[in-house]
Amino acid sequence: MLRLTEVKLPLDHSEDAMRAAILKRLGIATNEIVSYSIFRRGIDARKSASIAFIYTLDIEVRNEPELLERLQHDRHVAPAPDTTYHFVAQAQIHPAHRPVVIGTGPCGLFAGLILAQMGLRPIILERGKAVRERTKDTFGFWKESILNPESNVQFGEGGAGTFSDGKLYSQIKDPRHYGRKVLTEFVKAGAPPEILYASKPHIGTFRLVAMVENMRETIHALGGETRFQCRVTDIVLEKGRDGDGQMRGVVLAGGETITTDHVVLAVGHSARDTFEMLHERGVYIEAKPFSIGFRIEHPQSLIDRARFGKNAGHRLLGAADYKLVHHCRNGRSVYSFCMCPGGAVVAAASEPGRVVTNGMSQYSRNERNANAGIVVGITPADYPEGPLAGIAFQRQWEERAFVAGGSNYSAPVQCVGDFLAGRPSTALGSVVPSYTPGVRLTDLSACIPDYAVEAIREALPAFDKEIKGFAMHDAVLTAVETRTSSPIRIKRNDMFQSLNTHGLFPAGEGAGYAGGILSAAVDGIEVAEAVALSMAGRLQTTSGT
Repeated sequence: MLRLTEVKLPLDHSEDAMRAAILKRLGIATNEIVSYSIFRRGIDARKSASIAFIYTLDIEVRNEPELLERLQHDRHVAPAPDTTYHFVAQAQIHPAHRPVVIGTGPCGLFAGLILAQMGLRPIILERGKAVRERTKDTFGFWKESILNPESNVQFGEGGAGTFSDGKLYSQIKDPRHYGRKVLTEFVKAGAPPEILYASKPHIGTFRLVAMVENMRETIHALGGETRFQCRVTDIVLEKGRDGDGQMRGVVLAGGETITTDHVVLAVGHSARDTFEMLHERGVYIEAKPFSIGFRIEHPQSLIDRARFGKNAGHRLLGAADYKLVHHCRNGRSVYSFCMCPGGAVVAAASEPGRVVTNGMSQYSRNERNANAGIVVGITPADYPEGPLAGIAFQRQWEERAFVAGGSNYSAPVQCVGDFLAGRPSTALGSVVPSYTPGVRLTDLSACIPDYAVEAIREALPAFDKEIKGFAMHDAVLTAVETRTSSPIRIKRNDMFQSLNTHGLFPAGEGAGYAGGILSAAVDGIEVAEAVALSMAGRLQTTSGT
């Protein structure tokens, strides 16, 4: 099989045009092609008047060795890599103690799936509810302002990514093609097949719900077990002669202790009580950078016109997205985060008395507004009080947003024009905020630190130069976005175990080793492999992250 890259074709090309392009690029006759398939399809929108598709193709040809020899100097032609997933181990007998996975977000879900596929029958613990019950609680919060601290956008089966755009692209290094394993399993579970080749694949919330259920059923069919509403409140450690701890079990809120020597910690970035418990037990944790800011909403039509010009609304292009970065005079960087085309800003609080925002889209991406986080990078220098100081920092600004919104889970909002002018908003314009339960017009400068306000006020006009209308008066800012990534990192060694707690495998976004669905799922696979190798008494030979 050959891999041919950088095949450029017009937006409305025919199937015959693709075959003709292959023949021309390879310099072969039509009868020399056995078959071909699309591995990746991207969009080149640098010139909105002449938007094109850029393809990576896998092609089976006759006389492949001779063709490779002839085209050996063409950097766009090479043997197709083996993207098949290969298991590192397979259980021959059931171990005395089953591995435990804490959390059922993408990281925990894939860790559990891989462990189950290797015959290790994992026990998966989730503090929240099964995904459909969780969905009812979440929509109930959005409609009636009744927050369930254990079942919401952050907690429950599927993790925070369930109520998102379902974006499945990442910039992680993936030499072993684990991302392909993730996409393949998602398609098996009901995702649209196009995620296998789209350059920026996404799924959408409603499809994710059914997929998560299907993956759970697969895990159970392989001997795994999922327990919902089982919050881990403590860990059982045995001290070694070196002073480090050895995992011996986990304690649940109901008092039950599950004996195990291998725990995958995939709790997500909002499990603050779990982080506090681990810190109290002496597990090594350090503060890490994250970002803080607002969500911003524009008419989706404005973004479409800016990105696609006359091709805006084309059926093959869908809703346009954007990615923006600005480096400010005060040394801060402002960037767009978790951009959701044709989506909505959603209430993402997980603790009472605090307001948090996030973005969500359905697969269709056909809502009126586009939204994204506009956030400012911050570091432990901004919260130097200790490993958990970032958590206190987040809580402080979430509480301020709660009060600014009216102390009823409505969110504080402000028109961009008013924010730039430094005056409170008293009326909305053409952009209707999508956040529910509701919004309250105010001055958002009290909802984030002064240096962040200064940075965003500088960045928005700069972004307007890249996307005309971005700083329009009527665009709406909603506070506050704090859960961009975990405020802590639970450091691990080359065998993916905690630096000072053997048998504890920190994983995913909550541990500071991922950022998004795809990277978290890939990390879950890598950690599951490390667990399997440890249980088999073998050392991990590849380096950790």
